[in-house]
Amino acid sequence: MKKSSLKKILAFILALLLMGGTAFLVCTRRSDQVVWAPIRHSGQQLILDAGHGGEDGGAVSLTGMPESNINLAVVLRIDQLLGFCGVSPILIRDQDISIYDEGCDTLREKKVSDIHNRVALIEGTENALVISIHQNTFSNSAYHGAQVFYREGEESLSLATLVQDALREGLDPGNQREPTKIPDSVYLMKHITCPAILVECGFLSNPEEEAKLRSEAYQTQIALCVTSALLKSKQNAGLSGQPVI
Repeated sequence: MKKSSLKKILAFILALLLMGGTAFLVCTRRSDQVVWAPIRHSGQQLILDAGHGGEDGGAVSLTGMPESNINLAVVLRIDQLLGFCGVSPILIRDQDISIYDEGCDTLREKKVSDIHNRVALIEGTENALVISIHQNTFSNSAYHGAQVFYREGEESLSLATLVQDALREGLDPGNQREPTKIPDSVYLMKHITCPAILVECGFLSNPEEEAKLRSEAYQTQIALCVTSALLKSKQNAGLSGQPVI
C-alpha cells in the first residue's frame, strides 16, 4: 500500500473518530472515572463472516497456509478498527473453529452443518448486514487482485462498490476488477435475505500476492480499506452494537 493512500484511509477513520462526540462515542462519568462508551444505534447489525475455519481450511496457499487463517486475521482486524468507532459487529467465528452441530463425523457433514448454522445465525439477526471475507485461487498463477461480490439488491451493490474502490486505491491502483453479482453456487449468499458482500482479498495461487496476504501488515491494510468503506457507507445511518459471539 502506498503511504499516501494509507494516510488517506487513516485520516478518514480519524476524522470519524473526531466526530464521535455526537456520532459514535459518548463520554460519561462513573464516580471519579471518565468512561468512553459506544453510542448504540437502531440501524443495521453488522455481521463479519471469516470464511471456513476448523477442519475446513478452504483454499491452501502456495506455502501451505489455509485460507481460513487469513480470513480470520482480516476479520479480527476489521473488528478492532470498528471498535474504535463504537461499532460492535457480530463475529460468526473469532477463532479457528467450524460451527457444526454435535454428532457430525465426516468432513462433509461438518461443512454442511457449518454453512447451515451460518445461514441460521444471519437470518436470525434482525436488520443484518453481512461482510464475508475469503481468499481466491486459480489454476493460472498470473491472476491477482482483490474483488468484491454482492448479493442482489441496491444496498449490497453500493457497499460492494465502495469496498472495491477502497481496495483499489489503498492496495492496487492498477486493479481493474469491478464488483460482480455473486453466483448462485455460493450457498451462504443464496440462502440469506439481507444485504451482503463477499470480499476475495487476493489470489493465494499468485506467489507475490500470496506473500502479501500472509503478512500481518497487509492484512491490516485490507482491514483498513474495508473498514473505511463501511464507515463511509454508514456514517449517516449508523450501526447497532452487539457482543461478539
